[in-house]
Parts: sequence; C-alpha cells; structure tokens
Amino acid sequence: MDLVLHLADDYLLDKVWARLLPLNNSPYASLSTPANFTSITYLQQSSWPRDYIPRQIISLSVITLIGIHVLYFLFAWLSYKFIFNHEMMRHPRFLQNQVKQEIQCSLQAFPGMTILTLPWFQAEVMGYSRLYDNVEEYGWAYLVLSVPFFLLFTDYGIYWIHRLLHRPDVYKLIHKPHHKWIVPTPFASHAFHPVDGYLQSLPYHLFIFLFPLHRRLYLGLFVLVNVWTILIHDSDMVTGHSLEKVINGPAHHTLHHLYFTVNFGQYFTWADRVGGSYRQPDSSLDPMLEIKKQS
Repeated sequence: MDLVLHLADDYLLDKVWARLLPLNNSPYASLSTPANFTSITYLQQSSWPRDYIPRQIISLSVITLIGIHVLYFLFAWLSYKFIFNHEMMRHPRFLQNQVKQEIQCSLQAFPGMTILTLPWFQAEVMGYSRLYDNVEEYGWAYLVLSVPFFLLFTDYGIYWIHRLLHRPDVYKLIHKPHHKWIVPTPFASHAFHPVDGYLQSLPYHLFIFLFPLHRRLYLGLFVLVNVWTILIHDSDMVTGHSLEKVINGPAHHTLHHLYFTVNFGQYFTWADRVGGSYRQPDSSLDPMLEIKKQS
C-alpha cells in the first residue's frame, strides 16, 4: 500500500491536499517522501506534508475504499456475467433478491474492514514491513520462491482462522452472515461481517512483517488473492480435472457453503487433508441436481 499511496500522491493527492490545505508561506517547499521512492515535484504544497500521519490515514482510507469497490464490482461482475451459471438462481435455497442482498452486505462491510485494516497499511507506509524494491537484495531465486511461500503461509493461516470462525460460539456472532448464501454468487465473495473479513485477511498483512517480499509482487498477489476469493464463489461444481485434489477451487468452496464443516482452505486442499476436514467434490453433490429435480 505504500507504493499505491506514493503513486497516488505523485499523480493526484499532492494537488488535492495542496488545494484543501495550502502551504501559503512557502509554495516551493520540498516534499517529504520515503527514501526508497522518487517523487514528482508539485510546486504548490500542502500544509500537511506526505509524512504527516493524519494525511496518510485519510489518504489510505480513501484509496482503500475506492480500490476495494472497483475490484469487487469489476471482477464480481465479470465472474457473474461470464462464469456463474445463472440456472443456479433457480435452486430452492437461493434467496429472493439474493444478489442485491449480497451486494448490500458487502458495501456495509467495506468501511469496517477498511478501518480495521488501516493500522497494517499505516505501519507499511511508515516503513515497518519487510517489503523491498531491489530484486538483487535477496536474489531471483527468492523472488520466485516467495510466491509459493506466500500462498502456503496465507493458506494455512486462513485455514485455521476459518475453522475458528466455525466454532459455534464464534460462528453465530461473526461468520454466520457469510453462510446466509447457501448457493452463493460471485457477489457473495466479500459479503462478510466486517470482523470476519478482517480476520481472514490477517495472514496477508502478517506475512510482510515477518518475511521479505518484493513490493510490486506483494501488490500483485494482494489483488490476485481478492480475485481468487471472488472466483471460488461462483457455485461451480465442475469435477474430474487433474488439479482437483490439490487446488481448493470453486467446487470445493461450493461444498463448504452447502455443508459448512468441510473445505476451509483458500487455495489448496492440503490443510483440509491434514486437518480431517477435506471433502472431495463429486458430480453427485452438484447443487444443479436439485434444480433438475424441480424441472
């Protein structure tokens, strides 16, 4: 997020802040910017410099809210339009006006999730993470291996957080709203209680404070994992492919929404296998069969 904030400052926010809170006594004051970034100089300055924490917090909040809305609506709509089987909306457990409800739940959750996540983003901007820019600092081999390392670390962390959220005392308080969608659409991907969504994002944030990760690679991975979250909520039950026993795909997550106590993983099936919660997708479990019975 520090990279995103830096680019936003360069191309837009410096001008916005200079208009909102101009530095009248020194229109040529130098910008304050982290040492690892090069800035575009904007002559009119704000009385709130880039390293002023209230400015950073407000900027990060706006960027995060805009970003998650764009990502959610763009990729959820694409998945809903081109991947999701609209016949699923005839399923007896598909709710009336469900898509509208999923979107409303997501929009209500975004502000809360943003507030909860801000301390992580702010710490990142202030330089406390282990993000780096120069590939040579850790080498190309580490750059390549850090991708599966990130995925395995976050997958295992989310697995246990997800299982915790299914404890009866926790489930009814936090996670139950997400399981309102028995037959979800891609718009259900972010339809969480805000605390639920935040807790399941913790491994992504924690990773970069424990292990080095290239800054641009992290940004790309952060976007991709959100896209993946959208894709596994399309109620797809395509089975029999070669990676079915390795990748926790849409069919696995469809079973999770149908049966609640299986397939807690995010990307892979290994944690569910080790934890005894794995259920193999099978065509006999396809929710489409319920629709065909009604026809």
